[in-house]
Amino acid sequence: MKGLQRKLILSLVTVMMLFGFLYAQEKIVLATLEWEPYIGKSLPGEGYVAEIVREAFKREGITVTFQYYPWARTVDMAKRGLVDGYFPEYYAKEVEEHSIFSQGFPGGPIVFFKRKADKISYNQYEDLKKYNIGVVRGYVNEEKFDKATWLKKDEAVDDATNINKLLNKRIDLLVADKFVGLYLINKSFKEKAGEIDYIDKPLINHKLYVCFGKNARNSTRLVKAFNSGLEKITTDGTVNKILKKHGF
Repeated sequence: MKGLQRKLILSLVTVMMLFGFLYAQEKIVLATLEWEPYIGKSLPGEGYVAEIVREAFKREGITVTFQYYPWARTVDMAKRGLVDGYFPEYYAKEVEEHSIFSQGFPGGPIVFFKRKADKISYNQYEDLKKYNIGVVRGYVNEEKFDKATWLKKDEAVDDATNINKLLNKRIDLLVADKFVGLYLINKSFKEKAGEIDYIDKPLINHKLYVCFGKNARNSTRLVKAFNSGLEKITTDGTVNKILKKHGF
């Protein structure tokens, strides 16, 4: 009987230790956006960007929850310290005014999309002065382009809105991540996909980052934790496996 009691006590202690360990796991919240094929609630695993971020934090004993918003609100939530951070962001000097950047992980090229029938090319941004260019409000694209206030830029809430404006000749060009643009065109504008092309001259090839708001709690510690976890999953090949699984 004593042996049985001892086993029961040991089992109870083990269960309590397990629950204690699970309870002790730190939980954080990051803001993000629907940005397929990189990240989105309907994508397998929420997309490769979500999987990389989730796994990097997991290696450091941190559980992360994602909250989806339009991009401008995503950034604002982090600025105000209402979430622990946000992603995926491109590097830009002005972002450092309110947030701390993590180490970068694989992203994609930024290009100009146009109507296939229009013969538009450029060597420098000055060549595009006469065109109306669609941009997404709050997006970082490429530093020199973003600072070119003399270019005619037409803001929209998201990339899909800009694609619709391009098809309806309300803009001449739109600037977007190449993979995001192609994904949206084939998903939501499939019947007119043949009418859109992109200029095969990237503005820039971006890495992606997690940003931790300077007004958020423990931002310095969290960026160190993420960087440590990212290094681990990069070194052991997990990042490449995730990319391959999602077709990148």
